[in-house]
Amino acid sequence: MKAKLKAILHTAWNEPRHFFFWLMQLSLAGLVLGYVVDRANLLPYDPHPWVQTAANAVAACLVAGVVVGFFGFILSCIPPIRRLFARMLQSRFFVLACLVTLVALFYTEENLRGKWAWERYKQACEAKGEKMEPAAFIPLPVPANQNFALTPVVASSYAGLLDKDGHEIQPRDTNVVNRLKMAVTHDSDWPSNGIGNWQKSTVSDLKSWQQYYRALAAKTNEFPVPSQPQSSAADVLLALSRYDSAIDELRRASQLPYSRFPLSYGKENPVTILLPHLGALRECARMLQLRAIAELQNGQTDKALEDMRLALRLADSVRTEPILVSHLVRIAIVHTVLQPVWEGLAEQKWSGAQLAALDRELAGLDFLADYRLSMRGELVLFEGGIFDYLRHHPEQLPYLCGEPSSSPPASVRILCRLIPRGWIYQNQLRCARVMEQGYLPVADVDQRIISPAATRRADAAVEADTRHLNPYNVMERILLPALGKAARRFASGQSSVDLARVAIALERYRQAHGEHPESLDALVPQFIAKLPHDIITGQPLKYRRADGQFVLYSVGWNETDDGGRVVLKESGTVDPENGDWVWHASPHAEAGSSL
Repeated sequence: MKAKLKAILHTAWNEPRHFFFWLMQLSLAGLVLGYVVDRANLLPYDPHPWVQTAANAVAACLVAGVVVGFFGFILSCIPPIRRLFARMLQSRFFVLACLVTLVALFYTEENLRGKWAWERYKQACEAKGEKMEPAAFIPLPVPANQNFALTPVVASSYAGLLDKDGHEIQPRDTNVVNRLKMAVTHDSDWPSNGIGNWQKSTVSDLKSWQQYYRALAAKTNEFPVPSQPQSSAADVLLALSRYDSAIDELRRASQLPYSRFPLSYGKENPVTILLPHLGALRECARMLQLRAIAELQNGQTDKALEDMRLALRLADSVRTEPILVSHLVRIAIVHTVLQPVWEGLAEQKWSGAQLAALDRELAGLDFLADYRLSMRGELVLFEGGIFDYLRHHPEQLPYLCGEPSSSPPASVRILCRLIPRGWIYQNQLRCARVMEQGYLPVADVDQRIISPAATRRADAAVEADTRHLNPYNVMERILLPALGKAARRFASGQSSVDLARVAIALERYRQAHGEHPESLDALVPQFIAKLPHDIITGQPLKYRRADGQFVLYSVGWNETDDGGRVVLKESGTVDPENGDWVWHASPHAEAGSSL
């Protein structure tokens, strides 16, 4: 038995195919054993640093053993190479030195190649005038006494988590009352059809809100109600009067010229930058939307206009943030403002002076320029920060899309730390090239066009690049797939603003002449300084009038003129990718049809 074992060991060492086969098998066994030990919690969860270093070294050797064993076994099936390997195996120290050298060369080559490729790309971008340093995208500080975001009512949206210098508060202050989060319901259950939809040309139903608040009064006194029902608009305004003092304070704060929220741009991992103010801003805007609609129906058009202007100020308060989600929230807030704009136009409640004021407010919105700011901020500040973080903490790679773990399992830490840093550079390069060559050119700020076709090509490029995963494209699959939808939302946002401005000019023309014009050219320059064109095609917006009404539309994301038809999904919501983007003059037009 002893002689047989000795013969097996002799053959395994001197026969190249046997040597590489056993090298691969023993290395795999070592990796499996390490995984089992880790999953069984047989070792300390957070070992001493030198233990971790030793474990990383052992794991690296085992992985190298698997790779070398596999390819060595394949090559040793070729007779000339097998004879060369047989002579090399006679010197055991030489074999070990070769294995170590191969591993070292592999890591050195991958690290240098990845870093050099990224640096060359970065230098090429800077030579074209593009800013590639995160500091270039961080908003400049403003005087504290002129900062809207530092006023008490606005600061309450983040004061439980961040101080006014952007430092996280530990432990979090649970006593802070978020006065900017002005909920319009007791829970998330909104009244059916309570808020209309200008894209579907439906008017808000305040009767359902009146019934909701009166029914809620039997459970809680959160929203005041009169002892006897008044008009539905008056009852809604009474219910929302609980926020009157906060709104008055917010209105005074909105007169300040600057707004910089204290965000922690310097955090090592940008995924952990806290953005508590965004949800509060959006909820406050929804309350102002409902309040403005009620004021319109109550005949208080001046107050409605002031509430809409305040909501637009909320959207503007995060305009300088180079973060994509901040701008998506801005677009959502503007969409809420357009509902009372549309209802006031449809019911002919706005005066000429109020319409001119609304046009001035909307004319200041430029979502195409904001698209470029947010995408470059996403590329340099957000994604660049993520890749820098991963190069220093590769064990956090599995937690990229969630809250990073301070102590991931040892097996995950070991395997991720074996990743060459050059692979992370290569992933950064792949992501940057797709964004630079695919998504950034989608919006042409000078020509005022956003191209759906270019967006689809960029989406297709990401899909093609990540169809087969490899070490260089993993991050591309994680970070980039949502960018096409973001581009569509910017296009929809700008198109909605343009439609609203032209609709305002049409109403001003009707007030002056008693009817709508035959063509949009008649609006210039008296009622609008310059006609915006369809940002999808670059051609004039589609317009026609009939029976004292009109329909105004863009061809939408499908780039096809559907005759002013709005397409709905099965859920009843507007399909933003099909049909036209339409502004109907009348609330009686049916969604899904054309005038």
